[in-house]
Amino acid sequence: METIELSSIIIGYAQHSSFKVAFSKAVLVIVTDHGDKLWYIDVDGVRDKDLLSWFSQNEDIRVQLTAKAATGEEYQGIAYFHPNEPSSAAAIRGDGELIRTEA
Repeated sequence: METIELSSIIIGYAQHSSFKVAFSKAVLVIVTDHGDKLWYIDVDGVRDKDLLSWFSQNEDIRVQLTAKAATGEEYQGIAYFHPNEPSSAAAIRGDGELIRTEA
């Protein structure tokens, strides 16, 4: 299991071609198990209450994701945005390949 601290997250969804998510902490987790890889991002301190509300009220939670690590690496993929309004948090669950670009 690999954990990577993120410095920025940009998602594309519904009518938004790109939207920068404001947060206090986000960690990308990559799990490799028997040759299979899965990935997800835990986001804490999401500042945009409207964003969390929108995703909690809509069925289409699929997003295009671009995330940047504190080290400068960039990650891109398709994911599903699962809001947690009471905690001002979200879980972004990867769907398929996560593309890593070196800084």
